[in-house]
Amino acid sequence: MAEAHQAVAFQFTITPEGIDLQLSYQALNQIYLSGVRSWKKRLSRMRNSLIKGVFPASPSSWLFVVIAILATMYMRSDPSMGLINKIQQHLPLSLHVSLSAQGQTMVSALVFSTLLWLSLILALRFCLKLLLSYHQWMFEQHGRVSNVTKVWVTLLSLLSRRKPLLYSYQTSLPHQPVPAIKDTVSRYLNSVRPLLTDPEFKRMTELAQDFESNLGNRLQRYLKLKALWATNYVSDWWEEYIYLRSRGPIMVNSNYYGMDFLYVTPTPVQAARAGNTITALLLYRRKVNREELKPSRVPGTVIPLCAAQCERMFNTTRTPGEETDVLQHWQDSEFIAVYHRGRYFRLWVYRAGRLLSPREIEYQIQKILDDPSPPQPGEDKLGVLTAGERIPWAQMRKRYFSSGVNKRALDYIERAAFFVTLDDDEQGMKGDDPVGNLDRYAKSLLHGKCYDRWFDKSFSIVVYKNGKSGLNAEHSWADAPTVAHLWEYTLATDAFQLGYTEDGHCKGDIEPCLPPPQRLIWDIPSEVQEQVGRSLAVAQSVADDVDCHVFPFREFGKGRIKKLRISPDAFIQLSLQLAYYRDRGGFCLTYEASMTRLFREGRTETVRSCSNESSAFVKALENGEAEDHCRSLFRLAAENHQNLYRMAMTGAGIDRHLFCLYVVSKYLGVESPFLKEVLSEPWRLSTSQTPVQQMELFDLKNHPEYISLGGGFGPVADDGYGVSYIIVGEDMINFHVSCKHSCSETNSHRFGAQISKALQDNLALFCSDTKKSST
Repeated sequence: MAEAHQAVAFQFTITPEGIDLQLSYQALNQIYLSGVRSWKKRLSRMRNSLIKGVFPASPSSWLFVVIAILATMYMRSDPSMGLINKIQQHLPLSLHVSLSAQGQTMVSALVFSTLLWLSLILALRFCLKLLLSYHQWMFEQHGRVSNVTKVWVTLLSLLSRRKPLLYSYQTSLPHQPVPAIKDTVSRYLNSVRPLLTDPEFKRMTELAQDFESNLGNRLQRYLKLKALWATNYVSDWWEEYIYLRSRGPIMVNSNYYGMDFLYVTPTPVQAARAGNTITALLLYRRKVNREELKPSRVPGTVIPLCAAQCERMFNTTRTPGEETDVLQHWQDSEFIAVYHRGRYFRLWVYRAGRLLSPREIEYQIQKILDDPSPPQPGEDKLGVLTAGERIPWAQMRKRYFSSGVNKRALDYIERAAFFVTLDDDEQGMKGDDPVGNLDRYAKSLLHGKCYDRWFDKSFSIVVYKNGKSGLNAEHSWADAPTVAHLWEYTLATDAFQLGYTEDGHCKGDIEPCLPPPQRLIWDIPSEVQEQVGRSLAVAQSVADDVDCHVFPFREFGKGRIKKLRISPDAFIQLSLQLAYYRDRGGFCLTYEASMTRLFREGRTETVRSCSNESSAFVKALENGEAEDHCRSLFRLAAENHQNLYRMAMTGAGIDRHLFCLYVVSKYLGVESPFLKEVLSEPWRLSTSQTPVQQMELFDLKNHPEYISLGGGFGPVADDGYGVSYIIVGEDMINFHVSCKHSCSETNSHRFGAQISKALQDNLALFCSDTKKSST
């Protein structure tokens, strides 16, 4: 209880002589410095609000407008066309009495200048919104830019010259448009044609046409009404119905993971790695809070992407409910929650208003590692409640964690900036079995022991005994690119900015009077312990069923692919189609995640990668048709894929529109056989590319070994595959493949081998063409 005594600023005792007041000046100083930090943050938020509020102008532009108006008036001209005189006539009587005529004119000119300035800001913002609503540039061929697009780029560059804050563009981003019913239905039928027989396709066409001409129009009207009212017509329903209302385990089924460097571990000291990682994450949080991060943009352009997902990155927890979960976000948190050997700790990361140094955090982490105290009864596996079914966890939380010591301890975890697990296992590629080690590393990050992570936190960091690290992220609050941006910054800051001493420890000094980490106190009744056992059985069966395979593909990368004038993503997606066809003997509904962050509060859209063009190429190649014909079909399929991706990014996708129409139908209490069938179709091949967004942070030229493995996710369908990939540098593509052991038709290693072979076969198809051309 030493830390509790240190927290008391004053004590008093009543004696016969009176009151004896004992002040702790050290504690008062801590309170004062913490208050200073809090006020600094408030002032920073006020300043940022002002800067964002006038963007794309600047606060100083008000002075320019005032001087211009006053200078014009000095020249005996009235730029307001009589408005200044009108304002002067309506000034309060007190100003008429206290000010001279010249003073009243000056005040009126200031009021007019301010109104003019605000009007100009609104006009600039409207122009910026119109410019950001233009998406035709995305459909133009490389090197063939239209004059309209050239003018558009010039105007957008002019309005983007000021250095923006993280959220500066938010109010200027356009709203996501609602596609026409006719277009969505037509695109849907085109996407399922290669998957259906002629009778099945005829039946589906009839269902679609009936929906389009009858119920669809009614649902569309309601959806357009929502689009006029809401910031984004998709995102709130997507978050609620796809994520928060799911009652099954979020471990594996929803959460995803991110890995450490492939070839190197910056330090083998577990506490030191944790110290630098925690510091880097808190530095990123500081940048988010101060809005110092540059807004994300479409690669190679000045076009901004929505940054709304950054708002709930830290101090956020998904809390369970019986019908639906709720995302809770706190404005700030000065501590993190740490788990080690079945015990939970609260670790303060600020002292007297300053962020602890990496060395100080390492020192505190080492105290936790050295703590010999055993877990309290029921404490060690308590985290499995977040890994099991949501309803039992909600019931336990409501009944046993809503008051007393349990509520206090749970609050410390849920209100923490993020969660850290100090794992006693060693992970990574090195060892006698590098392939198996990577697979075990992926499974450890995806689900661990089921009870040694807190899956409800926005993200949890795992630091292993040998210094390897990783991340597990909850999915409802943000998508993978947002978390990937955080993780890239963390890895780069850890390795290249903070660094380590020669003996592998963190740099910096240690303040001698740091309060020790605080053990969380629990009182776990037998009913909760029984539920922990049941949740562990459910979670363990989910975890044991996951078949993961992670492999770096080193034969070639995007450098070779781009020389063929083919999109690397399209090349990989067509290779996945070929690999799946060889693995399962047919085609399947394929999901590729695309972002819709060109729109305000946009999240994702589906690119249906299995198309008529891709299936035609695969069949031609497998039937041994002429190479020239196969190459022609490949290029046609790649261009079609790119077009599908562009349409998804610009709000003309299929699946989010149909999903929202389905939600409207449920609200209205009407059934649609078409929508019901569409939304029940399984995605047997679910794919996602992890983007590399901050390559400038990694000096791969001088340090090529600092290559990230990316991350992955669990299988979406019981009889399908989940495939995540990251294109690293010019010569490597890392793949994460997952499926279920319970399905006899899937095997992650077999499918991984098929992916490698498909990639090489597709490249060989074009290499043979190159050889013919050279001869």
